[in-house]
Amino acid sequence: GKVSGGGRSAGYGELARGRKLVREIPAQVGLTPTQQWKVAGTSVPKVDGREFVTGRHRYASDWKRPGMLYGKVLRPPAMGASITAFDDAAARAMAGVTVAREGDFAGVAAPHPHTAEKALAALKAEWKLHEQPSSAELFDYLKRHAGAGSGPERGSIAEGMAAAARKFSQAYTLAYIAHVPLEPRAAVAEWGPGGKLTVWTGTQCPFRVHGQLCDEFKLPPERVRVIMPDTGSGYGGKHSGECAIEAARLAKTAGKPVKLVWTREEEFHWAYFRPAALIEVSSGASNDGMVTAWEFHNYNSGAAGIRTLYDIPHQRIQFHPSRSPLRQGSYRVLAATANHFARESHMDEIARELGLDPLEFRLKNLKGERFRAVLEAVAERIGWARRKRAPGRGFGIAGGFEKNGYVATAVELEVDASRKVRLLRIVEAFDSGAVINPRHIENQIEGAIIMGIGGALFEKIEFDSGRILNGRLARYRVPRFSDVPPIETILMDRKDIQPAGAGETPIVGIAPAIGNAIFDATGTRLRSMPMSL
Repeated sequence: GKVSGGGRSAGYGELARGRKLVREIPAQVGLTPTQQWKVAGTSVPKVDGREFVTGRHRYASDWKRPGMLYGKVLRPPAMGASITAFDDAAARAMAGVTVAREGDFAGVAAPHPHTAEKALAALKAEWKLHEQPSSAELFDYLKRHAGAGSGPERGSIAEGMAAAARKFSQAYTLAYIAHVPLEPRAAVAEWGPGGKLTVWTGTQCPFRVHGQLCDEFKLPPERVRVIMPDTGSGYGGKHSGECAIEAARLAKTAGKPVKLVWTREEEFHWAYFRPAALIEVSSGASNDGMVTAWEFHNYNSGAAGIRTLYDIPHQRIQFHPSRSPLRQGSYRVLAATANHFARESHMDEIARELGLDPLEFRLKNLKGERFRAVLEAVAERIGWARRKRAPGRGFGIAGGFEKNGYVATAVELEVDASRKVRLLRIVEAFDSGAVINPRHIENQIEGAIIMGIGGALFEKIEFDSGRILNGRLARYRVPRFSDVPPIETILMDRKDIQPAGAGETPIVGIAPAIGNAIFDATGTRLRSMPMSL
């Protein structure tokens, strides 16, 4: 953010001196040929990496303002509950405490966090609860409340099935899972002269939060400012501004700046989840391994990554929106994880039923050069053709495409006598076009794989009647160091293609590769995430 030289430095604002420095960019811009890159294509260290490691870096929860109070919000006993009776006399009697109440929203602000907690505990409320489904009946509920499907079609499913020597039909499911960010939601809100509102909050979408604040408080855009410290990780879970709105409500009532930091339990209970999914797949194939028909229906989770890259003449692929019993929203690579899990598991099932090698079967049904290249690269690295059979030892492979990035993942694992899965080795090949910073892409791949291990094997939100039953880390299993095997990454580095997809696409292959390896080791096909033997 500065220009430095000759022992002097100046910020861009100082240099501009209030002038608008405008220069038109011509329609045709000459880019530096990749062969002449000097910095791009090399592993440049993160500029502020040392501050992250040493703890000097500031997040939203570190922010302070003069005269700032600390806020807490009264949460209902279950989702969708409404207040029928409320008594805040004991809280208001505490020194320095302000109580805010608006409809079903109630909260407190106090000079110290401990005082805010005591004041929150002093609030008395009665709630009206509403009947809601549980996780035990989730997938039947999603299908019963699904809307009409839409998506790409090609050829005729009837003709494709008629041409098939073998037909297959299976259902796959994915549970809701939490984002579990390192830093729960946090915001500091301050009202200034003329009713202007400034909010510091960790968010992935400051413009969306800005709009939500304008709508909530009926303010014109120029009277609201959102300042965005780093989010402390988001994974798609910090697109919305509920924490910012809550802090602003408390600050408006208190007449002072208010900091609100959600607890880990609040993050588990009141943030939105990765959507659950029911996916039904029907297919047909010839005896020599050519897929002739492919019908794919996703209920609830979304259409990201839903189309198949396999060259199948007859296809019907549809996403059916459904009424979700839990609050749901974005998660890393959206619904592509669900759609790849179902598709790559089903492709593996067809290959095994036909007695074909899963890699050869995929390549036989594939024309795309980039997808083929990552599959072949990962197979070569893990030694697919040379893999050795042993009791309880299995290999799995899966591939995919999203956001113009192509990925293939191979897994070696073992299943012991107690049916516990132990990952031994993970190899992933990734084509995200031209590689700008190799080490940073490797970090993205490794992080995505580790995150994907959680959804594949452990993570699952359990709920009943609007209550989250496992909303704390003691009961919600996330990946641990002991769960992570050696991870090898292969960067395809296509200098002829624009870079894209590096932050999200690497997550899609790990779950189906694990599931396919479990089948290879045990003969048991797992069709629900998280996968448990």
